[in-house]
Amino acid sequence: MFISSGTNFNLMRIAMKVAYIGTDYHGFQVQPNVNTIESELFRALKELNIINNPHEANYIAAGRTDSGVHAIGQVIAFNTDNPDIALPRAVNNKLPPTIWTWASARVPDEFDPRRDALGREYRYIMCGQYDISLLRNASRLLKGVHDFTNFSTPDKDRSRISMVKSINVRVEREFMIINIQANHFIWHMVRKIATALKLVGSGARDLAWLEQMLSPGEYNEGLEPAPAYGLVFKDVEYRNMIWCEDAYAKKTITEKLDKLFLWHGVMAEMLRELKESLAA
Repeated sequence: MFISSGTNFNLMRIAMKVAYIGTDYHGFQVQPNVNTIESELFRALKELNIINNPHEANYIAAGRTDSGVHAIGQVIAFNTDNPDIALPRAVNNKLPPTIWTWASARVPDEFDPRRDALGREYRYIMCGQYDISLLRNASRLLKGVHDFTNFSTPDKDRSRISMVKSINVRVEREFMIINIQANHFIWHMVRKIATALKLVGSGARDLAWLEQMLSPGEYNEGLEPAPAYGLVFKDVEYRNMIWCEDAYAKKTITEKLDKLFLWHGVMAEMLRELKESLAA
């Protein structure tokens, strides 16, 4: 278990797991003049006197997500001299209804949720009918160490070589669901992989094309990233991390998600009714 290694026993480093529905936010990272997940987290932590400002608290997040992307396993870490208040249920009282914290851990002073990550996991959900055998064959090609230049948007600070530890694709009702784990992800990598799998699974492209895409030195083609609303940041893997889950926070989050699920389920059926009535 991670334990704070500092000599100032009033100051502790805390890590928290953060979940959010990203639809109404301009991404995770704080930006001027727009509402983001991080700006709401900063406000809540300041109001509770958990931190004074992110810089002094050595605040760091595990990663960034784009506008419209969701998360269940985002990780943040910060130093605080009020660790007893840094509880998910307390922080949630100051957050909007679509952002939540649900687990915490005391970590060493040097813990960096981005650099210390051993790997990350994402899920992408896409609507449509696809050939599951083609999808599985395609996913096997993507597993392992590859240059994902053709599956990313240029980012000069990130290596485009990534090791995909696992990639599983299944078809469930009218959805294709992709789970992917890698040691690190490049900007738009998951959403462009989703686009590639859609092309192969629908028969628009073949496996030979996908193999070419993994050799950017010989073949180059731009892909449009799949829509942001289908992407979920699932988890971050660390060595020897033991999370303390807040049962009350998880219960209240689940209740809110149940209500959202029912509302959106009714809305989906209503939209289907309108569409079918117009097509009749």
